[in-house]
Amino acid sequence: LLMRHYLKILLLLLLTAVFLIIVYVFVTNSFFTEYNLKRNEKYHLINEEYEENRALNAQRYNVWCVFTKLKKTERSLEYKLKNMLISLVNTTSLVINLNIVVDTSSRYVAKDVVNEILKITGKKFEVEYHDVHVLTNKLQDLLNVMRPHFSSQPGAYYSDSLFFLSLGLYRVAPINQDRIIMLDIDTLIKKDIGQLFKVFQQFNSTNVFGASPELTPVYHHILYVYRNKHKNTSLGEPQSSGGFPGVNSGVLLLHLDNMRKSSLYQKMLTKEIVDSLAEKYSFKGHLGDQDFYTLISLEHPELMYLLDCGWNRQLCTWWRDHGYRETFHKFSECNSPTKIYHGNCNSIIPEQ
Repeated sequence: LLMRHYLKILLLLLLTAVFLIIVYVFVTNSFFTEYNLKRNEKYHLINEEYEENRALNAQRYNVWCVFTKLKKTERSLEYKLKNMLISLVNTTSLVINLNIVVDTSSRYVAKDVVNEILKITGKKFEVEYHDVHVLTNKLQDLLNVMRPHFSSQPGAYYSDSLFFLSLGLYRVAPINQDRIIMLDIDTLIKKDIGQLFKVFQQFNSTNVFGASPELTPVYHHILYVYRNKHKNTSLGEPQSSGGFPGVNSGVLLLHLDNMRKSSLYQKMLTKEIVDSLAEKYSFKGHLGDQDFYTLISLEHPELMYLLDCGWNRQLCTWWRDHGYRETFHKFSECNSPTKIYHGNCNSIIPEQ
């Protein structure tokens, strides 16, 4: 009888222990489930915040221009910058993030111009100033590769470091800038720059830059030796005849994100490749970055997105008076409506 009593007590204790274990498992499971839910919720919130910030950065409309080498007695560059910026902000409803590359002498002039435009237009835009020497000092390796092939001689106008800046901007621009438009200050914007930013949506993963065709025979001239050896080539021929006349860098779309990811583009920047291509095409340029963009497009057109000529309606007629009077019209032909005028060669930009 006593043994039976002990067995009952033992059974009761066993059942109590099992019950407590079940309760413990249930409570612990509930705690971790709630913890994981909260953790997942926090993770999704962080993820959403990250995606929101990423989208915000992607929507920043970054426009770059270079404003350097001012002369004390010459105000033409200041006048050009003012006109370009007024046309830029007056033709868009976007809030532009303006990036101005300056040197010691131009920084304060640029700030005065910007302040004046803010008052004149009443438009809101953001401004960042970048020291040209800080940027180019970080790109000396690249500049040393480019100068021998794309400037006429040491000390020449286009031998200056700033004329090669766009090639390495993917290395020195703020990392949150992944798509930028770079404008020469001798341009005048006629249509909403937002429409040009939309062109980035047409880039594929291999396109690292976008540029309009060159509207003069400069590369027809530079490629003279190559064309003589390759009689049927379309390289250097006017676009109106189905050729490729090279590109002009007065208006550039730079897909910095693609540049950062493209092993092919970065390979194109090496001395070995630039030397090899310059030899292959008998190419000796004098126009800085646009010579490089033209040269790599001859070999790897997939790196380039060819813009509508209306986005860079060049007005220079120098070549018409220097050996190409009979054929110049074939190169300068652009049947697209003008969206940006480019007053290169100090050309006068039409008021209307």
